[in-house]
Amino acid sequence: MEGGGWDDQGKDGGDTKYRGVRRRPSGKFAAEIRDSSRQSVRRWLGTFDTAEEAARAYDRAAYAMRGHLAVLNFPDEARNYVRGSSSSSSRQQQQQGRQVIELEYLDDQVLQEMLKGSSDNNK
Repeated sequence: MEGGGWDDQGKDGGDTKYRGVRRRPSGKFAAEIRDSSRQSVRRWLGTFDTAEEAARAYDRAAYAMRGHLAVLNFPDEARNYVRGSSSSSSRQQQQQGRQVIELEYLDDQVLQEMLKGSSDNNK
């Protein structure tokens, strides 16, 4: 996304084509976002080797703050930021043929009933 906002062009770096990303003099890319819930204070997201990595960090933060109303650099990837979906590392593990199991906490009574039912079925 091209534009002329505060976060598209930094004084200390060159132009970037991504929202919330600017190039540092070192050649790395900085990502930050304005937090509208805190009087538009800038929230630092980090320094990245590529503009795309920085743009994705911005997208994750924007989606976390604004949900489906967020303006994203990669809108086609918004499904990756939906709350409750598996993380990208879990998704990568699944793509590599590994099975990912998510566990939830069960109180002792439920756990005992499950174990009892399992042992009854084995007899």
